[in-house]
Amino acid sequence: MDTTKKFDGYADDYTQGRPSYAMELIDCFYEKFGLSKTSVIADIGSGTGKFSRHLLDRGNEVYSVEPNDDMRRVACDELGGYEKFHSVNGGAENTTLTNDSVDFITTAQAFHWFDVEKFRDECSRIIKNDGRVALIWNVRDESDPINKDLRNVYEKYCPNFKGFAGGIVKDDQRIKDFFNNQYDYVSFSNSLFYDKDKFIARSLSGSYSIKEGDEGYEEYMKEIIEIFDKYSDGKIVKIDNDSVAYIGCVK
Repeated sequence: MDTTKKFDGYADDYTQGRPSYAMELIDCFYEKFGLSKTSVIADIGSGTGKFSRHLLDRGNEVYSVEPNDDMRRVACDELGGYEKFHSVNGGAENTTLTNDSVDFITTAQAFHWFDVEKFRDECSRIIKNDGRVALIWNVRDESDPINKDLRNVYEKYCPNFKGFAGGIVKDDQRIKDFFNNQYDYVSFSNSLFYDKDKFIARSLSGSYSIKEGDEGYEEYMKEIIEIFDKYSDGKIVKIDNDSVAYIGCVK
């Protein structure tokens, strides 16, 4: 299956349920890794623009590269008011951007979908000398009991579930290969707080999640809601989570 189609029909749940990123993570790109307000950034696999928004809020020119039509449509609706936002119909291995055109590349919650070698080649093509690439995730604390219960439900009902963050683990071999073992790692606490509707949307936004009409969907939803009721204070549930990034050069 074309992986760009995996998010068809997920954009609205993605917008409602997917979390933002720790402000300390964004700050460190500017304070430690050379980003400035004049930097031109390619945000690749940008989805509905969750991470692009952070960069636009800092005044940067951002090319949000996304192959999924549904996701890109929502991003245009969400970010169209930013003068320096550019929506690009392209993929990780073929962004359509010109050679040596960007200062910095970000990809949030997306690297695990890419062909590592082809993505590295594309980054090397479009980035200027000494430019950096940041691979970014929100990573659940899997020692948190709620995350353990959610994992059990996803494993039970979702045949495409391979683990949180697409199965990427810390210092994953794919990350090492991409950066030739030369990269920095940063991590900042980013606990997540959801009401019931957003908690359900977060569960449904996963590319692995089954949808309404799929076998077992009603039982799946029942168990998701039971987990919310078990761990919430009646209105809000807290999920332990970190915003992390791997940052390095590719040429």
